[in-house]
Amino acid sequence: MKLSDKLILFIAQGFGVGRIPFAPGTWGSVVGIGFFLFLVAFNDAWALLILPACGLLPAVFLCERAEQLLGEKDPGSVVLDEIMAVPLCFVFYCFNFKTFPPVSHFLTPQGAFELWLGFGLFRLFDIWKPWPVRQSQRLPGGWGVVVDDVLAAVYVNLVMVAAWAVMSWLG
Repeated sequence: MKLSDKLILFIAQGFGVGRIPFAPGTWGSVVGIGFFLFLVAFNDAWALLILPACGLLPAVFLCERAEQLLGEKDPGSVVLDEIMAVPLCFVFYCFNFKTFPPVSHFLTPQGAFELWLGFGLFRLFDIWKPWPVRQSQRLPGGWGVVVDDVLAAVYVNLVMVAAWAVMSWLG
């Protein structure tokens, strides 16, 4: 295997995290939480939207190439899709604040709860794959690998926005 192919696999497998033998998608999502917190440190809501969005196209390419190298469709060890999608779970959440939340917000009980709620919802939708998440996996190549996770992130946003609306209404 060429060095470039090894590098592609290393990145597509979440810098090695996807090779953990149990629950690689969950571990990839944990790395996605780290990526989200890294983006939050920029203190700019647009960075949270633009940087992962710009990373989606390269992720499609890398995941597709990893599929070819591993000889299977959407291999479990390929977790770059989770890493890129998890920050998108918090897009509406971050725009809900009057000012952008600092990283320290996510160290408070409320912030940590919201962070891990988003994580848990993402894992739920990524595993359950409600319509059209499951259907999007039929897209060709890396598109099928990445788009289902982006759609799972959309579901997370919808649930979290609905929860905030109810909480605002109640209190």
